[in-house]
Amino acid sequence: MAYNEMAAGPQFSFQNLPRRLLAPLPLPLLQPILSRVIRKTAENRPELFGRLGIHQNKTYLVDPTNMPFVFLLTPDSSQPRLRACRRGRHAPSYDARIAGTFLTLLNMIDGSLDGDALFFTRDLIVEGDTEAVVVLRNALDDLDGSIVDDLADQFGPLGRAAVSALRRIRRDS
Repeated sequence: MAYNEMAAGPQFSFQNLPRRLLAPLPLPLLQPILSRVIRKTAENRPELFGRLGIHQNKTYLVDPTNMPFVFLLTPDSSQPRLRACRRGRHAPSYDARIAGTFLTLLNMIDGSLDGDALFFTRDLIVEGDTEAVVVLRNALDDLDGSIVDDLADQFGPLGRAAVSALRRIRRDS
C-alpha cells in the first residue's frame, strides 16, 4: 500500500484496512488454518455444537463486511466445516447470514458486545433463518470463558498478541 493511501483523508478508513491488507491473500493458503480452527474448536468446545441441536447442520454465512472474503460455517459436531469464499464471486448458498465489520463480529463472538444491541443499532445484519442465528448466539453466550481466547491459544504467543492488539484497536475506536 502506498504511503498516500495511508494518509488521513476522506479516502482512507481504518475500517477498510482489513480488506486492503487481505485482498491479495490466496484463499487456498487460508483454508488449512480455517479447517484446523473449526476442528479444534469442535474438540475443545463440544458443548457449543451440542447446544445447536437441529441447527448444527445449517450453513451460516459469516460476512465480515470490511474483508475481501466471507466465511461459510457448518457447525456439524461430527464434521464441522469452515471455509472462506471470495466476496463478489457467485454467492454461496446459506441458511442464515450474519454480517458486520470484522471487529464487531469478533467482539460479539467474544461476548464483549451484545448481539441484540448490535442488531437494533444496525451494526449487525441477520438474514435468513433467524432462529438458527439466535440459537448460535445463545450457544456462544453460554460458554464459559472466551472462544476468541481459545482460538488465539491455538496459535500460541502470536495468536494471543494478535487478539490483544485487536481488543486494543476496538477499545480505542
